[in-house]
Amino acid sequence: MYGWEFPPIQSGGLGVACQGIVEGLLSNQHKVFLVLPKTNPAMQMYDPGDFKVLSASQSGGVVSVKNIPTTLYSPYSTTESSYQEHVVTQFKNGEEPGKIYGKNMMEEVHRYASQAAVHAEKVKHDVIHAHDWLTAEAGVQAKKISGQPLVMQVHATEFDRSGENPNQAVYDLERRGMHHADRVIAVSQYTKDMLVKHYGVKEWKIDVVHNAVRPNFKQYEKTHHLDKKDKIVLFLGRMTMQKGPDYFLKMAKKVLSHMKDIKFIMAGDGDMMEQVIKMSIELGIEKNVLFSGFLKGDEIAQAYANADLYVMPSISEPFGITPLEAIKQGTPVLISKQSGVSEAIKSALKVNFWDVDDMTEKVIAALRYPALSNILRDHSRRELGQLSWHEQAGEIGKSYKKVITK
Repeated sequence: MYGWEFPPIQSGGLGVACQGIVEGLLSNQHKVFLVLPKTNPAMQMYDPGDFKVLSASQSGGVVSVKNIPTTLYSPYSTTESSYQEHVVTQFKNGEEPGKIYGKNMMEEVHRYASQAAVHAEKVKHDVIHAHDWLTAEAGVQAKKISGQPLVMQVHATEFDRSGENPNQAVYDLERRGMHHADRVIAVSQYTKDMLVKHYGVKEWKIDVVHNAVRPNFKQYEKTHHLDKKDKIVLFLGRMTMQKGPDYFLKMAKKVLSHMKDIKFIMAGDGDMMEQVIKMSIELGIEKNVLFSGFLKGDEIAQAYANADLYVMPSISEPFGITPLEAIKQGTPVLISKQSGVSEAIKSALKVNFWDVDDMTEKVIAALRYPALSNILRDHSRRELGQLSWHEQAGEIGKSYKKVITK
């Protein structure tokens, strides 16, 4: 398996999903060799007989990154500043960022691929599993080396991240990976439709496997220090165009014209951070909007537990694990219809991301009527109970069998 991040090294939902998939595969008696750009001893948390973490450089492969575009990228957006911030903040361990990453993200992706693929001739395996554009080239090269079938799992596309103006270099890598793959796994029907429309992948080649969440080992209680009469509406995600933080603020402005005792908490960071802060001031609601910055670990679970409502107004969300995490903590959710998770959780309030009036009405209803919140909470928890990584990994195993049999 070729992955880009894995706890404790992660900067988004891809790392969380990758961990869940690995755990699910292990519970289905698969053996997994996970190849990452960089490893951490804490990653070796499972039986080493069934799971091993390898860094790309361990393969001994020769780095080859000739004729790579010089534009800077980050894993989740296409701005220069966000890539530089990613380089500086991800590994504060005394190493110079330049020694970890290349001059730009695209260079690093190709550097990773040229080394990581060599593991395919050294590790016995039946199938190659690659995640998203970041590892697509590694998967393609590994298939050429070993001749074993390639399964590419798509968690997000360049159209999700950039709208109708995709970065051509990223798009080309995505499309190349999908067309070289023997099977493609999409995290939702929403994503499958996008792969058929924008990437020309045949419908028969794509399996839909929804995401899940890890079992809940700890239930958190409300522990915030805000005024107890204040209701809390939470946004948790990257401050990027894809996640719709500007629509969240427009909704907050309208809600506050009807209800005053509300705090809107925006947790996360990203290339729109400065723009979003300025927007809250321009809308005159800065006293009711709190920015927590990037959260991790227990901080995330606590944020969900403290909220009276979680809102995910994403413009385009292939799946969206955060609503599942909120439901796990007993918090009702409002999600955009432009998300894959809306296929799996029926008992959620749903809106078109652009319909701020509808979003406003539903937020007010959820906050004013406890009976509605209780129904949403109870029903969505039952639906969540039907989504487990063990079951979802079982579906991934079926995709493996299709290509191995072929």
